Amino acid sequence: MNDSKRQTPNLERNHPLNDVMTPREAAHYLSVHVRTIYRLARDGEIPGRKVGGSWRFKKDTLDQWLSGNNPVPAPPPRRR
Repeated sequence: MNDSKRQTPNLERNHPLNDVMTPREAAHYLSVHVRTIYRLARDGEIPGRKVGGSWRFKKDTLDQWLSGNNPVPAPPPRRR
């Protein structure tokens, strides 16, 4: 096996990680600009989490947020 090639995990179709989106994917899903996603996330207005310094968003949580039934409050903005 060639060590220079990175293998990606073969995730099942219904695997929970398939529902995790990058900011670009979330922007496409919500039909907004990616800068809007970053602003909403930074201000704590959209449910998301930073993982290793990068924002990630769960599809089902975004769906709940859109419908106004957001049982999990967005994390407060971080102080600098």
